[in-house]
Amino acid sequence: MNYLMDNNSRLPAYLQLYQQLREDIINGAYPYGSKLPSKRTLSVETGVSVITVKHAIELLSDEGYIETRIRSGCFVIFRKDDFQDAAFPIRETPLHSDVQHRVESHKTGEFPYSVLAKTMRKVILDYGEKILTKSPNHGCAELRTEICAYLARSRGIHISSHQVIIGSGAEYLYGLIAQMMGQHIRFAIENPSYDKIRKVYEAFGISCDLLTLRSDGIDSAQLRQTDAAVLHTTPFNSFPSGISVGAPKKHEYLQWAALRNGIIIEDNFDSELTVSSKAEDSLFSMSGGQNVIYVNTFSKTIAPSVRIGYMILPENMVELYNEKLGFYSCTVPVFDQYVLTELLRSGDFERHINRMRRKKRKELAKW
Repeated sequence: MNYLMDNNSRLPAYLQLYQQLREDIINGAYPYGSKLPSKRTLSVETGVSVITVKHAIELLSDEGYIETRIRSGCFVIFRKDDFQDAAFPIRETPLHSDVQHRVESHKTGEFPYSVLAKTMRKVILDYGEKILTKSPNHGCAELRTEICAYLARSRGIHISSHQVIIGSGAEYLYGLIAQMMGQHIRFAIENPSYDKIRKVYEAFGISCDLLTLRSDGIDSAQLRQTDAAVLHTTPFNSFPSGISVGAPKKHEYLQWAALRNGIIIEDNFDSELTVSSKAEDSLFSMSGGQNVIYVNTFSKTIAPSVRIGYMILPENMVELYNEKLGFYSCTVPVFDQYVLTELLRSGDFERHINRMRRKKRKELAKW
């Protein structure tokens, strides 16, 4: 083992250890079925507490890289070479219907009205007549820059602002993607899934293959058999099934895209509200920003009335977008963009997300 903790890093020690263990598992240093060193051994070797190691181990287990066996230790259940055909145990937590109802209600965001009103007043005073100007086509530079900084802090997604496109909600962004890809390309979507996904694509003349969504993700056989070149997936809390996929299935999706030079549309609208102590790994970050278009919205995390979404394009698709769709005007008012800019810049948005995640964890702990 050669796991080093950087005391100058902004990442806490448990996340540093988690990342290093995950890399070793993915790269085969710990092959399928092998046993990880004990928590005490890792603690001694890295110089961190057993509790810190425990947190790192729990994240690896939550994401499907390992499983913990009572009185036996932690064993690797991730297989990079054959995960398309392997059956992996996915941790599922059935919720009592009353708790599920309350958790669903939180997905409207419950953002404090007082904070939102204060921020609106601040924008009017600080920005002045700038709120009356026309937005740049891709969205205001200030907002796109703050989104980049937020994603780097919270999701490990490192991008440039020219990759960010602002639009009035996810459905509008689906339409932009459909136009960029063209009618000749077949899409694959989860079945069941949010019904408007299929309706938007078909409205632009695109044919969609419906791939069965099982408890661990899209059926592997159907994924291999589809002729689609674009896969639209909601890896976290897919609607209406509530299914989230683990690391093995995410790697399967990425391998699918790599083998056929396909594109994945990662619809991550609800992922900030995970009950995990760490935000879900995105397909975009796992791919290194290749072959994945990331789509998210603030309608769930702030309020349904906040019709602001964004998509991140892979670097190699920015020019294609600009050539085909760069003429489109941004559909989000400048005032709304500046309000969101200030919520991100001040930290109010992230504090709200952390409050909601703690609240959800407490509710689930009751059951």
